[in-house]
Amino acid sequence: MKRFVLGALTLLVVAGLVSLGVWQLERRQWKLALIEQVDRRLAAAPAPAPGPALWPRIARSDAYTRVTVRGSFRNDRETLVQAVTELGPGFWVLAPLVTDRGFTVLVNRGFVPTGRKSWARDAAPVTITGLLRISEPKGGFLRSNDPAAGRWYSRDVAAIAAAKSLGTVAPYFIDADATSTTTWPRAGLTVIAFPNNHLQYALTWFTMAALLAGVSLRMALRRKAA
Repeated sequence: MKRFVLGALTLLVVAGLVSLGVWQLERRQWKLALIEQVDRRLAAAPAPAPGPALWPRIARSDAYTRVTVRGSFRNDRETLVQAVTELGPGFWVLAPLVTDRGFTVLVNRGFVPTGRKSWARDAAPVTITGLLRISEPKGGFLRSNDPAAGRWYSRDVAAIAAAKSLGTVAPYFIDADATSTTTWPRAGLTVIAFPNNHLQYALTWFTMAALLAGVSLRMALRRKAA
């Protein structure tokens, strides 16, 4: 009876390890499809930024869609969000853009380094082309946004809109494309990376399952021979 229970438990563990390996392979397929989808979006021509009629259908799967919009910045309502980029520590400059279609959308105009007190601002209407990004609620890793103190660690669209009294805004923001100028803010620093280690994880689970099954089989054969 004891050997039967031990054997059953071993089979359950092996089955569990195999299941984890299969799950990682399924995750790998999902990740590869996601990467392919984003690559297609990055290569596509920009589409008009979604207006209010489409906002209820905006989902995470829409991230990194290339969009374009024209309007005027409300430079007096900028928000600085802490960031670390290839240029070092500093801030994203988020500014509300009142579009010529009548709605407001937050635009990440780009990065300014810590200590920078001034940067270029557009007073005239501008056309912005960039990537649609999904709101980042609450804050960054281990740090919560503090609207009252003006400390922002994530690009939380709803919270920024409320803190700046912007009224109704698009539920997404736009990362502006890089420009040919070298002035601040520096746009085009969006990092698009999807770690894909699922095959390695799957092989790890399958190897553990094979080792456990092999050890258990060897012990069973020894007991039988004895």
